[in-house]
Formats: sequence, C-alpha cells, structure tokens
Amino acid sequence: MSLKSFDFTVEKEYDGMTARDYLRKIRGLTARSMTLLKYGDNGITRKGEILKAHDIIHCGDVIELNLPEDDNDIKPIRGCLDILFEDDCFLIADKPPMMPVHPTKTHQEDTLANIVSYYQREKGERYTFRALNRLDKDTSGCVIIAKDRLSYSLAQPTVKKKYIAVCEGIITESGVIDKPIALETGSKIKRTVCAGGKKAVTHYTPLRSGNGHTLVELWLETGRTHQIRCHMSGIGHPLAGDDMYSGSRVYIARQALHCVSIEFFHPFKRESLHIESGIPIDFYKIINSVI
Repeated sequence: MSLKSFDFTVEKEYDGMTARDYLRKIRGLTARSMTLLKYGDNGITRKGEILKAHDIIHCGDVIELNLPEDDNDIKPIRGCLDILFEDDCFLIADKPPMMPVHPTKTHQEDTLANIVSYYQREKGERYTFRALNRLDKDTSGCVIIAKDRLSYSLAQPTVKKKYIAVCEGIITESGVIDKPIALETGSKIKRTVCAGGKKAVTHYTPLRSGNGHTLVELWLETGRTHQIRCHMSGIGHPLAGDDMYSGSRVYIARQALHCVSIEFFHPFKRESLHIESGIPIDFYKIINSVI
C-alpha cells in the first residue's frame, strides 16, 4: 500500500521532549491522529525506525509521519472547478450557488465532491473528499477540502469563516446573537431557535443599507446547520431570497449568503492562510440594484 508522508524537524527548544508531547503539544496532533499513525504501517518513524510515544527526541531529528493513501468512492463527474488555493494537503474551491457540496439521495452527480473526484483523478491523486467547512446548496463561496485525515484533523479546529449577506430591513448597529438552535418540530430540514437546542453564536456587522435592505458581514463562533439563516430571521431580518425563513425572492432566487473568506493555520507550512472569494453575479446584482 502506498503511503503519504509528512515530516517535522525538531527545533532546539524542544530537545529532550518525548515524541508524544512534541507531536501533541507542539505540532497539535489529536489523540485520534496519534492512534491512527501508531497502528499504521511505519506510522511514526525517525531515521527509518519506528518512533514510540515515550521515546526522547533531539534537536535536528526528522520525524516522519506516514499515512496510507485514501480511497475515493465518489463518482467522478467532469465540471467547472474554481480553485482558490491548492497544495499537497488542501484544495480550496469557490463553490457556485445552487451546487450541493456532498452527494445526497436527490443529488448524486452534480455536487462539488463529484467534480473534485474527477479533478483529482486527472491529476493522478486519490483522496477522500473531506470538507472542513460545509455550505448549503444555495450558499456560495469558499470550501476547504483536506487531502488526508491528518491535515483535516490538525486544520479543522483553526478554521475561521467570514460571510456576507443581504438581509431584509435596516440594521444600524453590530450585534451578537447567542441563541440555541434545534430542528423545527415536524420538519426534516428547517431549524428554529429553541431553549433545548445546541449552542449557536453569530456575530454580525452592517456594512451599508438602503431600500429596506442591509448588507451585513458575519462570522460564527459555532457552525450549526442554517445558523445564519435561522438567527437573522429570528431577529426580524431574514436573508433576501431565503423563503424557508420568511425572506422574499423578489430580488434574488436563493438566500443571499456568501462565504467571502476563510482563514486557517496550515499545520505543515506553519503559517496562517487567508483566502478570499469573489462575489457571484446574482449577489453583486442585488447589492448594486437594491442597496
């Protein structure tokens, strides 16, 4: 079985640490990642020999992590893929509106995952489609795909997403919505603010207003399904086009929500990456014609 390898060179200040402490505390590996590597084929090595968790490491040691390459069982479908960033660990795509991220019962071959599956096959790569952030079908913008389990595990806790939305009504001040969200009774999709729901926190800032609408910038402390849509509707400012949450489709045929940028810490480059997405045509039109 072929392996995908990563390596770390131990810095001077960590000389004398155990391998476990270095990988967990300094490099950020989770317990699950450590277990995955521990029971893999030569999962953690130093100078070609197995490195055990309690072994002492020294300055200049090169620690190699070896992961078996993934399987990919998603049907490859040729399509347009707008790539914002790519390296050996991540692919960041600009998802258009009206495209699901993952295959479902009603969308088997028209998803971002299908197109990425085709793209990776053409490049001679093979990896499971792992999205670090998930967007609704009608929401556009940045989607981060990790090319292996380790990159996903290390980067996922560091992801920060920024959205813009066009909301109905005039919003004059920034605010924070800290209200739990749950599935609405009798619905399989729609969410509602509910005391017994999961914690959900949304921050919003108005950017400009006009003609009964406001362009808003938002970021989330939590990532609940339909969080922005449910929260903004709950304070009387549903997203334009979002008829599920009382928004009007007069000016746009889908919820006016766009993931405009993402930021995360790249675990192997050891630096923060900030990636931005351009505004789609339908979103651009409602901003310039209504507000």
